[in-house]
Amino acid sequence: MGTENRPTLQFLGGVREVTGSMHLIEIRGKKFLIDCGFFQGRREESRKRNENFPFNPESIDALIVSHAHIDHTGNIPNLVKQGFKGNIYSTIATRNLCSVMLKDSAHIQEQDAKYINKEHHLKYMLPVQPLYNIEDVEKSMELFISIPYGRSFNVSQDLTITFFDAGHILGAALTVLDIKQDGRQTRLGYIVDLGRKGLPILSDPVVVNGLDTVIMESTYGDRLHGKIEDGESELRDVINRTYKRGGKVIIPAFSLERTQEVLYFLRRLIDKKQIPALPVYVDSPLAINVTEVFRLHSECFDRESQYMLVHGEDPFSFEGLHYVRRVEDSKAIQFDPQPMIIISASGMCEAGRILHHLKNNIEDSRNSIAIISFMAQHTLGRRIVEREKKVKIFGKEYELKAEVATINAFSSHADQKELIE
Repeated sequence: MGTENRPTLQFLGGVREVTGSMHLIEIRGKKFLIDCGFFQGRREESRKRNENFPFNPESIDALIVSHAHIDHTGNIPNLVKQGFKGNIYSTIATRNLCSVMLKDSAHIQEQDAKYINKEHHLKYMLPVQPLYNIEDVEKSMELFISIPYGRSFNVSQDLTITFFDAGHILGAALTVLDIKQDGRQTRLGYIVDLGRKGLPILSDPVVVNGLDTVIMESTYGDRLHGKIEDGESELRDVINRTYKRGGKVIIPAFSLERTQEVLYFLRRLIDKKQIPALPVYVDSPLAINVTEVFRLHSECFDRESQYMLVHGEDPFSFEGLHYVRRVEDSKAIQFDPQPMIIISASGMCEAGRILHHLKNNIEDSRNSIAIISFMAQHTLGRRIVEREKKVKIFGKEYELKAEVATINAFSSHADQKELIE
């Protein structure tokens, strides 16, 4: 990467941290961005990092997207807002998920701006504007070009890309970039984020050989996950314990992938009569929209899930399952005293309807909070995981009396052993 004509690679995010994935490749004067994710963490610090790019967005020729998680896609509308007009390349499922996820993100940006203006407004300060809005999302979606797994596509005369199934979330791609230079070809593998073998619903990650250079995640490079079957057993046990106490099971879950996995396991446990047929509520409009996208993309499913579909079964539907969109219905659940299972967002308990369910159930020792996702520092979810005696919800302190069950086997990231394999 020394001479003028050699391709260059810059790491602009997702390095020494989990969020903000963004990499810039330059080939003979053409600039290609790989992912354009949100930095996530403390509100003000993250906003400053997301506002400005370390390059001119108008100078970027194309954007390649690995998958739909917000830490890989969340800043795309801001990139477009600031002048990017190139093509955005992704799998078909990733494009459809981005349409849902980025609209939700735009809504959050608008709510954040209102909150900041209300809390910190001073007469001599200009009002804070959202990083982007729905119109910016719609403009972004017009730039997407969808490419199926396994089909090579010429992004430029010097760059060809091929997507392979990464098995991480629906539509996630392990991206191979074939770069031509001076009559030679270099194969670069962009392997973030990599899924795990044996996860429910989705196909296992594809193994790609013959790569010259690899950019790989190491989110769990220093640890081993529990077995996926153990996660199902632990979920079964916490549900049965809670049912015997006459309580509710509250499950904070990411709207994308984790909610669908939990539904899959619940369906299986009910079918095997290993748990009682309790009412199950998915109380998250975003999770409902994401589940509808899943139903459109059975080509990403594993054999077991495809077998179910062929035989007229829906992995995301079973007796007693209720999808809750309306606020009125969400409120009704909160005051229903009967045992039930509630799956709600946000996954880290920082916003959304999960806060209302926690507020109403956290001080009752009959209830359980099943933690199935990673909880970042400084989040309510982390404080619950650490079993702090009192936690703040909507500015008021509540005693943590509910059982907290942490289930670590559900991660969709490969662990140390799986990364090496």
